[in-house]
Amino acid sequence: MTSPNYPSHECGVFAVYGHPNAALLSYYGLFALQHRGQESAGIVAHAGAQTSFRSVKRMGLVSQIFKEKDLEELAGSYAIGHVRYSTTGSSNLLNAQPLSANTSRGQLAIAHNGNLINALSLRLDLEKRGAIFQTTSDSEIILLLLAQPILKPEATHPLGALRQLEGAFSLVIMGEREIIGVRDPHGFRPLSLGKLDNAWILSSETCAFDLLGADFVRDLEPGEALIINESGLHSEFPFQTKRESFCIFEYIYFARPDSNLRNINVSQTRVRLGQELARLHPVDADLVVPIPDSGIYGALGFSEELKIPYQPAFVRNHYVGRTFIEPTQLMRDFSVRVKLNLIESYVKGKRVVIVDDSIVRGTTARNRVINLRQAGAREVHLRITCSPHRHACYYGIDFPNPKDLIANEYSMEDLAAYLGADSVGYLDIEGMVRATRLPKESFCLACFTGEYPIPFDTSFDKFMMEEQENRTSFLPERA
Repeated sequence: MTSPNYPSHECGVFAVYGHPNAALLSYYGLFALQHRGQESAGIVAHAGAQTSFRSVKRMGLVSQIFKEKDLEELAGSYAIGHVRYSTTGSSNLLNAQPLSANTSRGQLAIAHNGNLINALSLRLDLEKRGAIFQTTSDSEIILLLLAQPILKPEATHPLGALRQLEGAFSLVIMGEREIIGVRDPHGFRPLSLGKLDNAWILSSETCAFDLLGADFVRDLEPGEALIINESGLHSEFPFQTKRESFCIFEYIYFARPDSNLRNINVSQTRVRLGQELARLHPVDADLVVPIPDSGIYGALGFSEELKIPYQPAFVRNHYVGRTFIEPTQLMRDFSVRVKLNLIESYVKGKRVVIVDDSIVRGTTARNRVINLRQAGAREVHLRITCSPHRHACYYGIDFPNPKDLIANEYSMEDLAAYLGADSVGYLDIEGMVRATRLPKESFCLACFTGEYPIPFDTSFDKFMMEEQENRTSFLPERA
């Protein structure tokens, strides 16, 4: 399932080692990471060797899932947590994370952000060797590889099993005596280390450290496996060195504006994206209006660069569900309308520039232009703080099929007419990269350019859908 309007969120992972209230810290950490996944959430905790892992996982938001009693039952000084949006596997409780198992190496639990591009071949190989899968998620493959590290000669070391993985994976792994954080050798997805008193924390984003009052220590390196145990911190690098390919869309859309990625603040980067966009596609207008929330900082930068007044004329209703969950197109369109309400007096008779972070299918953008026209805006210009999305992502972002991406349906000349705008302007790739202040060669830009850092296998999702259809008596239907 994909959103008709925006790229779907990925996942968020969190871990605590050595704090008496590890589960409570994980709860607040996941609350800070809620923007990265809103389908399900879970926490697995334990109190050290010789104790059983305890788990709470449910569908819904963090604030809806965990009650005070749950957190009391998740006693222990170790915990890992996860918020999920599915990029592989269906949306149901079986696929909620963290995933855990009793193995020959003891109890294990994992939480995963990313997407394995060789998931099908790994799964089929494990099934041939007798592995039994409980979920349709590629993350379970990682758990079973860790649980059976002797399947292949190169995987005799527990972390050696991870060498078989290809694709995007930022992981937190909990054993009976340690917690391990892992980033894939391309570094597609973020993972950071923090410290709170004598406890160590791992998080997909640094905004979680701020909420807890923890200190940011550093980002994990691409290809690093950071082991945290009673001896302290120890890093291993079990993978072959690869070209770094950090997802630039983390800066543009996914990450919270108060997070720092690779020591670069996200909100400041988005302001610079707006400034770059203003220089590339200036316009003579009366107002710059953001699409909240993701267009706010880009609109500020656009406004500052061209000295056009900034006016938040759209008011967001934060209590409306995500548009993709509605069962009919009529209800999807209704959800799009009720998410944002326009203050008409601000825009009547004005030349308005709308600034947003992306256009995926165009439903939202077209509705916003219609709203402004109906409110009496004299001109409507649309500006987008990233390049046109033309290609699928196989590394953890759930974009629609490329044929459904609006940039592939219309030429730039025809797009403005379809949306009903006086003009449309996208930021180019060079401007996006300049705004980050990081080298171009360190990014994955595949959803814009079609140049993929590693080959991919698109057959896993199709295989899992067929598997689920064939096992309706065992697995719940797709939500």
